[in-house]
Amino acid sequence: MEILAFGVQADEKPLVERAFRDHEDVRCLDVFLNEDTAPIAAGHEIVSTSVNADLGADVLEILAAGGTRMVAQRSTGFNNVDLATAERLGMTVARVSYYSPYSVAEFAWALAMAVNRRIVRASIRTRDFDFRLDGLMGRDLHGRTAGVLGTGKIGEAFARIAHGFGMRLLGWDVAENPACAELGMRYVPKDELLARSDLITLHVPLMAETRHLIDAAALRAMRDDAILINSSRGGLIDTAALVGELRAGRFSGVGLDVYEAEAGLFFLDKSLEAVEDDTLARLVTFPNVLVTSHQAYYTEDAVGQIVETTVRNVLDYRAGRRSENVLVPRS
Repeated sequence: MEILAFGVQADEKPLVERAFRDHEDVRCLDVFLNEDTAPIAAGHEIVSTSVNADLGADVLEILAAGGTRMVAQRSTGFNNVDLATAERLGMTVARVSYYSPYSVAEFAWALAMAVNRRIVRASIRTRDFDFRLDGLMGRDLHGRTAGVLGTGKIGEAFARIAHGFGMRLLGWDVAENPACAELGMRYVPKDELLARSDLITLHVPLMAETRHLIDAAALRAMRDDAILINSSRGGLIDTAALVGELRAGRFSGVGLDVYEAEAGLFFLDKSLEAVEDDTLARLVTFPNVLVTSHQAYYTEDAVGQIVETTVRNVLDYRAGRRSENVLVPRS
């Protein structure tokens, strides 16, 4: 039977089709799964979804009514899935629990370097043949302190890059990573990390406990000239509070690959439409802020691993097997 894959990017489509070719028929759609598009899945037992899919109760009800019995999410995070409703409806839900941590860690470092050395502003200037250096001064990161909030696989990969640049390392997590400790990382309370770090990067999952982990108080605890990077989940930062601090002239640079209200915006072309999100519209006007469209994971290596794992999840579902990727098992 045909699998329906929602939210497949143009670069991703050949990888998806090639991975499924010998196992299942797959139809790729560039539209994202939400309440309006869910009826398209009628008659499809299995659907595959992207990171910004709406898998709330209403969408799951529509999918179930149309005969969908499995959702294979092509992402690690699952804060967008109403797992209780899926279980009640008898739907299997699987995710990709692991893919290349280097894709996200390297992109987070690229954001840090870009805002520190004013790369985007410099590029725009030179396109206009403006070769002045005014306003482009950055700082050496060597010898400064990187604070890593979340020291799992991605946080560890980022720490290794920062260590290679000669930075001191501070870490915060519910459990210490021995590999990070071997790099010289010291684990400290969150407030101490925020107060002492020149560069702060977020690599924790979005849960009820971590929503607005960087709230107004946390932002105030940071140095005025700190660099803040988020390539994890937008909801980790209280964006309205961040805009308030930026308006006050704080922070040397902010690099965001995620945004808490990105659903319905990111991955889409909105260039010819009026921007209704006032917070995002204000955020991108700051000269020390760089916003990208949730692309940190988007490498051939990582996407290839994501797609291959998704295929395995589907085959496991067909065979009645359960793996560590299953969030809601087959009933």
